[in-house]
Amino acid sequence: MEIIYVVFIIAMFLVLLLASAIKIMAEYQRIVVFRLGRLLGIKGPGLVFVIPMIDSTIKLDLRTRVIDVPKQRVITKDNVTVDVDAVVYFRVTDPQKAIVEVQRYDVATSLLAQTTLRDILGNQTLDELLSKREELNKSLQAIIDQGTDPWGIKVSNVTIRDVALPPEMLRAIAKQAEAEREKRSRIIIADGEFQASKKMVEAAMLYGTAPAALRLRELQTLAEIAREKNLIIVPAGEMGTVAGIAKAVNKKVVE
Repeated sequence: MEIIYVVFIIAMFLVLLLASAIKIMAEYQRIVVFRLGRLLGIKGPGLVFVIPMIDSTIKLDLRTRVIDVPKQRVITKDNVTVDVDAVVYFRVTDPQKAIVEVQRYDVATSLLAQTTLRDILGNQTLDELLSKREELNKSLQAIIDQGTDPWGIKVSNVTIRDVALPPEMLRAIAKQAEAEREKRSRIIIADGEFQASKKMVEAAMLYGTAPAALRLRELQTLAEIAREKNLIIVPAGEMGTVAGIAKAVNKKVVE
């Protein structure tokens, strides 16, 4: 009975030993193998065998990862304080460098992104920060990618997600935008008046050379006015007669 018990324990130990010696890596996974502390190499994907208690392994995911860079307080070139946060997309291209050359490559990439964000945006004015976001994204991506290249990390994209302005700056921008709209409105009205005055001058010159056209226009205007109720229409030629009648009536009332 004791022999069976011992055999069972040995069998279980061998099963556990074999299970720990076999590792299955997905297509997007790799493991870095160290044998007695010395780098042995990179293995995967598929079925991988290691020596238990002698080999140590670190698993890596080669898929693109996303780092949400916390909000960074940045003082722009024109002394405006803004809070900026960004998103960094990166992936491991060399698992050996990512493990051997740097400790916690993900944390190192995040910290590098934060410092680079403050340095680059601090050299821009507020207008540049708001209007040239695409160019700044490319500049940040190139600089961060260059810094992480020795770690076997490829930064594929950096996106500035939000730029938070202080309330007083928002009010100033709103006033500036309102003043700009008012300016454009006045320019459009003035241009319309100028164009209308030119057309009126041309019309006056035309009517001066064609009295019949002026009379037809007068009749048309009278017809348009006649559509309104409670109006008295006095033709231009009768103004003197009407004025004389009114003067005589007024004189008679005084007497």
